[in-house]
Amino acid sequence: MDRTIIHKFDKNICKLSILEIATDTSGYLTNYRDWSEALAVEIAQLEGITLGEAHWQVIHFIRAFYLKFNTSPAIRMLVKAMAQKYGKEKSHSRYLFRLFPQGPAKQAAKIAGLPKPVKCL
Repeated sequence: MDRTIIHKFDKNICKLSILEIATDTSGYLTNYRDWSEALAVEIAQLEGITLGEAHWQVIHFIRAFYLKFNTSPAIRMLVKAMAQKYGKEKSHSRYLFRLFPQGPAKQAAKIAGLPKPVKCL
């Protein structure tokens, strides 16, 4: 998949980098190591999401989860693990669906550059 990312250095200069990032047919990266925060912003925009601090918290959390367990968390696992780390107010499934309306586990994994969770349709 071709991606063009613009990195702004100041108001008069932009650096343009063109990346080719391999994805599966659903748009998930085929290699999680290809991910960057700049790419996450681009993927999120394609998903109709503007990333805020709460999104980044979930994204970094599931990337750490993936690196530790070698799997993307399904929604139940995500809710449980988020509750343990951040408390119930930031782990409720409604809260996570507000951040990632297409499904917190599935859409957050996509933006985080991880494989689609196994138990997600």
